[in-house]
Amino acid sequence: MIAMASIVVALLLLIYFAYKGISVVILAPVMGCLAVFFAGNTLMIGAYTQVFMVATGDFIIRFFPLFLLGAIFGKLMDDSGSAQAIANWAVRIFGEQRSILVVVLSCALLTYGGVSLFVVTFAIYPIAQMLFQKKNLPKRLIPGAIALGAFSFTMTALPGTPAIQNAIPMPFFGTTPFAAPFLGIIAGAVMLGLGMLWLERRAHAAAVQGEGYGAHAEVKPQIDPILRAHAECEGFDINELGDQAKPSAAPGMVVAVAPIVLVVFLNFFFSKVIFPALDTSFLAHPEFGATDLEAVIGLWSIIAALSCSILLVIGLNFRRFTNFVASVDSGANASVMPIFNTASLVGFGAVIALLPAFVLITRQVLDLGGNNPLISLSIAVGVLSGITGSASGGMSITLQAVGAQFAEIAKAAGISLDLMHRVAAVAAGGLDCLPHGGAVITLLQICNLTHRESYLDIFITAVLVPVVALIIIIVLGSFFGSF
Repeated sequence: MIAMASIVVALLLLIYFAYKGISVVILAPVMGCLAVFFAGNTLMIGAYTQVFMVATGDFIIRFFPLFLLGAIFGKLMDDSGSAQAIANWAVRIFGEQRSILVVVLSCALLTYGGVSLFVVTFAIYPIAQMLFQKKNLPKRLIPGAIALGAFSFTMTALPGTPAIQNAIPMPFFGTTPFAAPFLGIIAGAVMLGLGMLWLERRAHAAAVQGEGYGAHAEVKPQIDPILRAHAECEGFDINELGDQAKPSAAPGMVVAVAPIVLVVFLNFFFSKVIFPALDTSFLAHPEFGATDLEAVIGLWSIIAALSCSILLVIGLNFRRFTNFVASVDSGANASVMPIFNTASLVGFGAVIALLPAFVLITRQVLDLGGNNPLISLSIAVGVLSGITGSASGGMSITLQAVGAQFAEIAKAAGISLDLMHRVAAVAAGGLDCLPHGGAVITLLQICNLTHRESYLDIFITAVLVPVVALIIIIVLGSFFGSF
């Protein structure tokens, strides 16, 4: 009983003090060691050096290139003016009368191409503000529109997205970013369709009642420092956004969108054509980790795709950057704290998994799904993502602790590991947007709105609708397998 309580208390204290502004990098090892101390079966120093640090280091070794390249790519897309050019193009194509759709699709295109959701939010919000004012749409709907485009289907559902939430399951299940592609597309379509239906109905109801944009004192977004640690778990340090110099000239649409198209295309090409055709037998040697191509192909593909796309952004926009070196430096710096925060949560999960009481927790989690590990996995990932307020953090803790067990259970039950990957990713992207989530509060602060004004729309578009999509793909996957 004491051992079980030590796990629960350690997790609750971790979350509580994190939201009080204490760094997760400090909290995670301290709370993990606290749980070990009360369990009384292992020396704390041993748990710290041999378990926590090993798991933390393994995560950094695996995923740092993705955090680094993704942050640099997003910063360059923003500072080159490409992000704004894409939004302007969406306005021209769909028209100002479809302002909500323009905001959603602008966010979706950028995040699907690998631009951080925080970079996208900062880049798209001024455009959304202008569009909503022109069409006299309630400002309170802007956070819901941004959340639908940036926090939902492009982050977890669509095949090939280089988002870290789509990358984390790959080493555990031996999958690629294109795992269960058609199920991912179905989930994405459900999220987009239902989310747009909700937002359009809300806009129509507001128009009937004569509600317009509203009187708002527009001020420069100020992000509460207490929230930064949790916000950073999603891949970009918002400290590096700050004041940005405008590019010397805006790129055309083809130039702006080409790097995004290239990310997705090369991601697929490297994972399905290039790397499988190469001789990778050297991976079996101990100095290369005694592994195989299946274990690394997903990560390799994203790394190669982002690297090529970064070079393309630079080549197409070099003269547009006001300060190219500063942009690259800011992008690189923006990757450091996020990966250490997320890796620390992984280390915490590894320490908790060391405790005898965790065996009981694991058994209870597996029992929640009956004979269907898809349900158990989705509940475990969803609950921890909700508790931590972070999709990547919750999924990392879960898979570090019980990913291997889920993989074995899935194999024994004849369930595709591609399906397990997609369910884990989609499950992470629902409850992470509960009211306390760092991304939610950051979004509201950028928009200068309150939970009371705008959280209902965020909840529907980024929590309820993704949960509905998750249930649909679990049902389809249970009956028809992965496709």
